[in-house]
Amino acid sequence: METTLTQPRLADQILVFSDQTLLARLLAVAVFGGLIIVTILTAIPYGTVEPWSHAAFECAVFFLGLLWVVHAVLSGSRPRLNLTLFYPLIALAAFAVLQSVPWRQEDVAGARVQNAISADPSESWLFALRLSALALAGILATRFSAGRGRLNLLVHAIILVAVLSAVFGIVRQVTQHEPGFLLTYLNAGGGFGQFINRNHFAFLVEAAMGLLIGLALLRRDGHERLLVYFSAILLLWVALVMSRSRGGLFAVTVQAICGALFFIASRIRARGVGRSSRRWSASILATGLATFAMLIITAAGVVWLGGDQLSTGVETATIELSHENTAHEGTRRSDIWRATWRMARAHPLAGAGLGGFWAELPQYHDGSGTSTPQQAHNDYLELLASGGLVGAAILIWFVVLLLRGARSAFRQEPGFQRGAALGSILGLIGMAVQSLVEFGLHVTINALVFMMLLAILSLPAIDQRRIAQAHRNPAFN
Repeated sequence: METTLTQPRLADQILVFSDQTLLARLLAVAVFGGLIIVTILTAIPYGTVEPWSHAAFECAVFFLGLLWVVHAVLSGSRPRLNLTLFYPLIALAAFAVLQSVPWRQEDVAGARVQNAISADPSESWLFALRLSALALAGILATRFSAGRGRLNLLVHAIILVAVLSAVFGIVRQVTQHEPGFLLTYLNAGGGFGQFINRNHFAFLVEAAMGLLIGLALLRRDGHERLLVYFSAILLLWVALVMSRSRGGLFAVTVQAICGALFFIASRIRARGVGRSSRRWSASILATGLATFAMLIITAAGVVWLGGDQLSTGVETATIELSHENTAHEGTRRSDIWRATWRMARAHPLAGAGLGGFWAELPQYHDGSGTSTPQQAHNDYLELLASGGLVGAAILIWFVVLLLRGARSAFRQEPGFQRGAALGSILGLIGMAVQSLVEFGLHVTINALVFMMLLAILSLPAIDQRRIAQAHRNPAFN
């Protein structure tokens, strides 16, 4: 009798466990698919810069985070995630919250006023909220992108977004003659692609360009796709030239140089582990010729597509960096940088508040007041002014962790994941270089892609031997 009662109960438990496992798998697919959809949709409305699109993005990411919690409860699994690259970002968000908290009171004109570290506490709070959503998106990508198939999809989704933006930008550049081009605020001759600022488009190109270089040159398999990758690189380069982003062109040039150095270092490492000298030399020669041909084609494209425009841009850059202020508007980069440096010296320890740059800068800005800068056009200098030495220390912490991640990427087995990881490093390098003169990471899509690159770099190593066995035996599980 006891056996008869026990068997149905055991069967019910097995059935419930099976249902929970199936639901957990569906939730995992939903979270990963949601991340891909969010990445694509975030790029559409000007890269997500308006308050409503910010709110929609944050709600979508936090909803996916809630699904992750449900998935963890159902699956009962607690995978060990490498989230070290996200710790500084979480710390920066927490610091922004502290800056927004009122900590002292003053009497101003008979009224009791509560003061915080931040010049604009509400903006510092919003900064913390946005950074938290972005970091959560990166963590979700780290959790649910493990595996060759999902990593492949994530990498190519980023490339696809950049390529579609480039195609849209080229079509718009050629055909638009009136204000409004599918999106209301896109003016003829202003911005590029779906971006209001052409330099913001360049950040997206740099992320995709890094991944393409990594997949084309820094992996040993997948040679059948080389023509596709080089075609995408050429398309992005043409679009970047047409956008006339000087900082973007310089950043991509640095990426190309670093990619060549990465390639040489990887080949030297491969030769050291036993590759024959003849095959190694042939590979170096073939890749060198392909790279040289690509550089010649792209250089000719620069002269043909944007030579006059870029030369004018260089002259404009000289004016922007000069110290003469004849119009006294203070809108050139040199004027903004000087004002930002004064602001950083006035708030050395905790800064003037992350997100509160625009509110504090007018006190140090030497200009007529007709135009007040909203950003420093140098993310590092703005971080120093807004976060003080605490913000600078968090940045140094992040850079150290990033260098360690880069070293780990070089040690991975040659294959798709290693190419994607090294491509992510190249993408981060390009973004870091242009951040010296721009503020493209303030745009949500660029910041989101930045987080995706960190996630790719943080993924656990894929078992290459298991993949090879799966190709040999389709029934292998």
